Formats: sequence, C-alpha cells, structure tokens
Amino acid sequence: MNIAHAGVVGNADTGQIAFRKCASCHQTGPSARGGFGPQLNGIIGRVAGSTTDYSYSTEMKNSRIIWTEKNLAAFLKSPSDVVPGTKMRFYGISDEQQIANLLAYLRGVR
Repeated sequence: MNIAHAGVVGNADTGQIAFRKCASCHQTGPSARGGFGPQLNGIIGRVAGSTTDYSYSTEMKNSRIIWTEKNLAAFLKSPSDVVPGTKMRFYGISDEQQIANLLAYLRGVR
C-alpha cells in the first residue's frame, strides 16, 4: 500500500526494510511487545505514551499527542523537538522519502 506524506508517496515494502534500523528498540507484528522502546503495532491513531508494556517518560505521557501520520513524521524527523524529554535516543531522519516509507509500513502493522 502506498501512503502519501507531504507530497511524497511511501512504499510499505521499502518501509519494512528501513524499519530494520528501528527494530533494535521497537517491535511490530503479532508477538510485539515493549522492550528498549514501545511496540509499534497500531501506532497511527494511538495516543502517545499509552501502551502498558513500556515505561514512557513523563513528557511523553503528558504530551497528549495523537500519532497521526503528520505527527509521526515530525517526530521521526526530530524526536526531541516534538517531545522534549523523550526517552527516544535517536537524532532523526532527514530524508522525506524514508519517512514516507516508514509511515506506509507502520500504517499496516496492527
């Protein structure tokens, strides 16, 4: 499935490959669970800091962000700009195509 983000069309298959760099902290799929980071099944549409299998920062729990594709794209680009105090130790992704591909992949994981 292709998802458009900011005029860029994402590819879920390419996004799944790009997700490999996220997989050291995050899981997706039927047996996904929180570990070093929260599991990401159903992330699009979910309230930030709301899964019960991960210990989120106070800032993330209090952010009241709903993970829309727009919000996720901004977070993937610069996590600490979107949620100062986030526990996510990741500098971000500057490539809009890669973000669109990741969003296309994440849209499909339940």
